[in-house]
Amino acid sequence: MKACVFTVGCKQNEAESASLMRGLEDLGYETTAELSRADLYLLNTCAVTAEAERKSRQAVARMRKFNPEAPVIVFGCAAQHDAEAFLGKEGVRCVFGAMHKDRVLDAVREGMASVGPAEAETAFCELPMPKDVRTRAFLRVQDGCNRFCSYCLIPYLRGRSRSRKMERVVEEAQACRAREIVLTGIDLSSYCDGDRDLGDLVYALRTLPARVRLGSLEVGIVTDEFLQKVKAAGNVAPHFHLSLQSGSTKVLREMNRRYTREDYLAACRRIYALFPDAAITTDIIVGFPTETEEDFQSSLSIVGEAAFARVHAFPFSPREGTAAAKRKDLPARVKRERMARMLEVCKAAEAAYAQRFLGRTLTALFEEDGGGYTENYIRVVCENANEGGMYEVRLLEMGEGGVRAEIVKEI
Repeated sequence: MKACVFTVGCKQNEAESASLMRGLEDLGYETTAELSRADLYLLNTCAVTAEAERKSRQAVARMRKFNPEAPVIVFGCAAQHDAEAFLGKEGVRCVFGAMHKDRVLDAVREGMASVGPAEAETAFCELPMPKDVRTRAFLRVQDGCNRFCSYCLIPYLRGRSRSRKMERVVEEAQACRAREIVLTGIDLSSYCDGDRDLGDLVYALRTLPARVRLGSLEVGIVTDEFLQKVKAAGNVAPHFHLSLQSGSTKVLREMNRRYTREDYLAACRRIYALFPDAAITTDIIVGFPTETEEDFQSSLSIVGEAAFARVHAFPFSPREGTAAAKRKDLPARVKRERMARMLEVCKAAEAAYAQRFLGRTLTALFEEDGGGYTENYIRVVCENANEGGMYEVRLLEMGEGGVRAEIVKEI
């Protein structure tokens, strides 16, 4: 029997899906994350944007093209937001929300039908150990969010912030055989176990043979104390995904982001002071309803000021039920035009960051034959590198699909 666990959305979803794949294997299934013919389909959905919800709904039809007789179990944020959109689809047997994803395995094991969103979760939902991978594994340490950004549905779908016990995190990390472990959470920065915070957790993982990479961070956590703990751990990749969303202080306030443009740049300076070669990556929303051309220019200019290594830019998507959705949306043509300008600036910034390292030797983990990422998240292409391998590589020249590199030695 074969089960396909297909994931739409964030790294947290990927981590949850990997855990469910392990649970399915314990039940005797062969598992895959790729859409293909299977006897059972699990769909982990996303609702961060309208496009993510659309892709989630479309995935059901794609599954049925491979095997129209196979049952489909749908769960996650899009199912929490609009269960009816999935209940009416042929082949869908069960619909769960974003809470209590452990019940998905109960549905498979016992044939239990669960329909619609579950009640709010107040404790961290433990899932099986993730499926073994050779390269990069995602480790869930936190769920939920208390921030209530004006454009975001996730706190309403995932519930309030809750964290995993540090001892459980360390235990799972020690049992993981991946070369790199990525700590994930819906609001990773809010991780806490009693009086222990994310910096303490990172330091507790210092003896792992694997490289540790941090998921998305908020500006407020980037203090000297936190960065010193990261530095002292010694095995943390110098890559900080520091969520921005807008370069305009006015728009940040209207997004309920609770920091200013200068606060953000100050956090970047603190990172660079301890990690001069660090990659700072980010997200930027283009076309928030109140964004003027001047506000947009502030977002364009901060890309260079912060010296971003990579930017995920995307147009504002109104989400019904949020404060921002009550505002008049900008015309689609304005958002398209600004997106084009933003993508051009971001592409140049990514190239400028990578060019700094030409001629230098970095450590790279290869997720596929010939392609991988350095510790500071530069995409490299190296013909003789094998999937799952970690190498010291010398960066040679800019190229299609990444920086061309050569192997110095295998690690």
